[in-house]
Amino acid sequence: MEEKSKGILADTSIWIEFFKPGTPMGKKLESLIIRNSASTCGIILFELLQGVRSEAEKIKISDALSNIPYLEMTRPLWQKSADMSASLKRKGLTLPLSDIIVAAIAIEHNLSVFTLDKHFEQIPGVKIYKI
Repeated sequence: MEEKSKGILADTSIWIEFFKPGTPMGKKLESLIIRNSASTCGIILFELLQGVRSEAEKIKISDALSNIPYLEMTRPLWQKSADMSASLKRKGLTLPLSDIIVAAIAIEHNLSVFTLDKHFEQIPGVKIYKI
């Protein structure tokens, strides 16, 4: 029997929805944050901040992500990510580094990935959060 996920790691696609007023995915993420069920990591923070168009937008993103658990990449997780990527490449699948990192962190912390990106389903061991 598969162990129940301990929460979610929302990837960048969901955070983008969160910052758009009234989107269903954004509202769902908000409810997960309120229930202390959401986490984030450095690559998600990086992807969101690299796209900011103003200082106000940067502050809004930083504030939102500062209120939830932040999961670090460790040396073993970097190695796990590399192994995961190499395994996928042997199967003919090349996924973005950022998504491999999100997947490795989610697996390590027993979190489901909340995403709009279908290719996460191709990564063995990743649980996808479905609403």
